[in-house]
Amino acid sequence: MKSFFTSTLLVLACLSIYNITNAQDSKKLLSKAARIHKSAFTVDSHTDTPLNFANKKFNVALDNSEVLSRSCVDFPRMQKGGLDAVFFAVFTSQGPRTAEANARIKAKAEAIFDSIYAAVNRNSNMSGVATTPEEAYKLVKKNKSVVFIGVENGYPIGNDISSVKHFYDRGARYITLCHTKNNDICTSSNDTANTKGLSDFGVKVVTEMNRLGMMIDISHASDQSFYDVIKLSKAPVIASHSCSRAMCNNPRNLTDDMLRALAANNGVVQMCILSDYVKKSPPNPERDSARQALRKKYNNFQDLKDEQWEAVNAEWHSIDTKYPQVLATVSDVVDHIDHMVKIAGIDHVGIGTDFDGGGGVADCKDVSQMENITIELVKRGYSEKDIKKIWGGNLMRVMHDVAAAGKG
Repeated sequence: MKSFFTSTLLVLACLSIYNITNAQDSKKLLSKAARIHKSAFTVDSHTDTPLNFANKKFNVALDNSEVLSRSCVDFPRMQKGGLDAVFFAVFTSQGPRTAEANARIKAKAEAIFDSIYAAVNRNSNMSGVATTPEEAYKLVKKNKSVVFIGVENGYPIGNDISSVKHFYDRGARYITLCHTKNNDICTSSNDTANTKGLSDFGVKVVTEMNRLGMMIDISHASDQSFYDVIKLSKAPVIASHSCSRAMCNNPRNLTDDMLRALAANNGVVQMCILSDYVKKSPPNPERDSARQALRKKYNNFQDLKDEQWEAVNAEWHSIDTKYPQVLATVSDVVDHIDHMVKIAGIDHVGIGTDFDGGGGVADCKDVSQMENITIELVKRGYSEKDIKKIWGGNLMRVMHDVAAAGKG
């Protein structure tokens, strides 16, 4: 009996030491992750935050987590989450390809540009717009949140090549060539007729973007469009918010061959954390039907006014509440990063969340939780140097190389 109690005490002592050791190791890991995250120049290459600017409840200078619970990005939460820089998207959904529609959507894009500058200028004490990595670094030294601008969907270009330089002059430093439908530039990964790739006008757009020193973004592009761009571009190419198709079979994601081609081009794929692109969720037919009905109600989200967009967002989020999705996790996100690093190499992977456009996973639902990705990277043995590459170094290198290759 004495032997039994002695053995039990020894086991309990060992378990106690094990738990203490685990707690100490965990504390060291979290401390290391916090140090790396704080010292890194962190960039999110794609958010749709300007969609919130039309909502009177939203104020980018305040923490909106309580006021507008579905919002993901504002300057206070960027500071809390240790995110230095963000690309705000000038997003327009694809509509008719007519002269009248092109003029209307270009005006819409102009209004979004205006809203971005207005939001930053109102809060110049805490933010600033940057067009180069060097400008961004200077803003960070002043403890300001950095705003870069990207155009998501080349639709506002229409078939007017001069619009490319116009958007560059307005501060945009990448254009996502298309969205979920084909346009005058190229075919989309989500359109049914998506095999043609770049149009003749698309060739002109790529050439002009190269000339200006403007990053070409192939997220949303069809496979053929991707390969046409890679073959044509004289500068590195980006995928501002895309995942690995080998890890999640979605046409929006990149195949291993595409990842290799992007690496050979010296470009970068920015890991998207929109759950549907990260991991297949269990079937949810009620949710799918409700979303489809909403699309039908609002003309597939085409040509909507600001107040209609506000209604769409409210109804979309109501569907999410009624039929909650089983979300992927940060661990699933880093599974993709692991795979993309294995295929493309550590110099060709970054992060672009798609926050405020559907992005977010269970344990990283908004920008205040960005450090969770760093913690998972540290857990898996990534070095400080490599984590800094993923968090912004690779994208800034591409941005610099593209600008140097152009004449803008």
